[in-house]
Amino acid sequence: MSDFTIMGVVNVTPDSFSDGGRYLEAQAAIEHGLELEAEGATILDVGGESTRPGADPVSEAEELRRVIPVIEGLIARGGGARISIDTSKAGVAARALEAGATLVNDVTALRGDPAMAGVVAAGGAELCLMHMLGDPRTMQDDPRYEDVVNDIKAFLEERMALAVGAGIAEERILIDPGIGFGKTIDHNLELLRRLDEFLDLGRPVVIGTSRKSFLGRLTGREAPDRVAATVATNVLAYERGARVFRVHDVAPVHDALVVTAATVSPPWTTRTSTTK
Repeated sequence: MSDFTIMGVVNVTPDSFSDGGRYLEAQAAIEHGLELEAEGATILDVGGESTRPGADPVSEAEELRRVIPVIEGLIARGGGARISIDTSKAGVAARALEAGATLVNDVTALRGDPAMAGVVAAGGAELCLMHMLGDPRTMQDDPRYEDVVNDIKAFLEERMALAVGAGIAEERILIDPGIGFGKTIDHNLELLRRLDEFLDLGRPVVIGTSRKSFLGRLTGREAPDRVAATVATNVLAYERGARVFRVHDVAPVHDALVVTAATVSPPWTTRTSTTK
């Protein structure tokens, strides 16, 4: 039994950086989600608003139009994966939870909508708190930190306290340092190097490096060709304590993590050797 969780990305958007427009139609998104589940995803993260650098916001009505049929379709098809809603809008989260989602992935860490904490608490949902500097339109405009790891740890600790104060059980909280969200290449690499420091907060660490632009800058490859780089960062993140991995390419990451987990903690160590 693996000790990691893969969160498969289901973008129901026309403008996401990697696969925008490919799964904009509900049926295409549902089929894609089921494929990701078959490849090893145990959470499907459904999002209707792009958070790529420079992305413009969409209305609540449009976001609902995109995501609710997909969530309902995934639930109706009877897959075993849990559904996450990738949103910063309380109204979208509320409808998604009613439709069967059990996790709210909020890239604003409850800063985007003052009603979000109450919705999550009332729904008994899990919550992923992610760090982002600014908003998607401005986050890559000269991001600066005194110490990127310590600054983000302090931010996440404060947001966790706010969430718990709003009635969200601490054991239902996940934390995400927000690779690529208001960070330079050096910031992203420093976060990966020191990822184990986030374990001090006592909550599962989510990592999302999948196909991101810093990998393109390092390798010279376009988004669809960054699978190997994505696998490498997820393996490193696992070794440093991350246990939830948000990815587009589930099968290769799943297989790499199975081998990594077996190497770090071999399941066969208690077997009796037949070697003389």
